Formats: sequence, structure tokens, C-alpha cells
Amino acid sequence: MPDDLYQRYMDALTTYRDHRAACTDPRCSGAGRCPDGERLWTEFTRRQDAHMRRIRNRRNTP
Repeated sequence: MPDDLYQRYMDALTTYRDHRAACTDPRCSGAGRCPDGERLWTEFTRRQDAHMRRIRNRRNTP
């Protein structure tokens, strides 16, 4: 069973992907993001970074 942090980061990715699929703002494309898309992407990357830090710390702990 995935841990809570992993699940939250995957949920953030799903939310971002859903936004991209529905967004009609021309700035929200493969080359850029609208303000809402940028906020969602930032949240996803923040959560992913936290998850990856946790994995690294577990590997480096005796």
C-alpha cells in the first residue's frame, strides 16, 4: 500500500492532468501554463520533491 505522501503527490498529478485536459486558456499548453495550471504544477512538484526526499532519507538511514 502506498504511503500517504506518495498518494498525495499522485493525486496532485491527477489534478494537474485533469486541469490540462479541461483548460481552454491558450497559455496552458505543452510550452507553458496558465496561472491555475502553474499553481497546480507547483503543488505537484512540491509534493513529489517531498516524497523523493523521504525515499532518499530512508536509504541513507542505517
